[in-house]
Amino acid sequence: MPTPKRARRKSGAERIIISLGGSLLVPESIDDEFVANFKKFIISHIRKGYHFILVTGGGRTARKYIESAATVTKINDEDKDWLGIHATRMNAHLVRTIFREYAHPRINTNPHDLEDFYSIQEPIMVAAGWRPGRSTDYAAVVLGKYLGIRRIINLSNVERVYDKDPRTHADAVAYEKLDWKAFRNIVGDEWNPGMNTPFDPIASQMAEADGMEVAILHGGDLENVTRYIAGKKFIGTLIKDDL
Repeated sequence: MPTPKRARRKSGAERIIISLGGSLLVPESIDDEFVANFKKFIISHIRKGYHFILVTGGGRTARKYIESAATVTKINDEDKDWLGIHATRMNAHLVRTIFREYAHPRINTNPHDLEDFYSIQEPIMVAAGWRPGRSTDYAAVVLGKYLGIRRIINLSNVERVYDKDPRTHADAVAYEKLDWKAFRNIVGDEWNPGMNTPFDPIASQMAEADGMEVAILHGGDLENVTRYIAGKKFIGTLIKDDL
């Protein structure tokens, strides 16, 4: 597969990637209230001059399909991944539909294939899962690399990065800032389907190599996300080198 050239950065609006966790869009069923609030949030920032790449996760939709298939037959990791990938794409269509007036009409499903996306004029581009073995965090970082975007917001139902799972360890330590080496010491260097980490380990290696920053934030507090975007103090974890 040929590697596309890195897009030249243009003057004007800053573009930010949001890796939008499926846990926010579809915690059990579609969360209409979150979707409506997220639309208002994005449009308000477009009016301030920002542009966005929105990469959608699979959420409960993916888990339901995987669980249902597994009750009927034995399925392998590739089967699970494809079900999850198509769930991310369904969520991407939902997001592109609610942003119809602002979004590029085509959803990106291959972050290495950007021929039709380098020169888009719309303030929003929507992307989804690519192929088995690669997470939507991976897609977000690859898009950032090729499109010259330095900031990725990881929105989910997790407020911060902890040294261990706070749901099972009362002594878990929360971090406000981490460099990439320290973060990767927590999450490791291998990615497996269904693993529960704040950010994919493979994507983390790429983000570190390309000098990106990732902010881990809870999507339930969009005012807090606004503070991060504006460079103000926020609740969450900032991962970058040269802190």
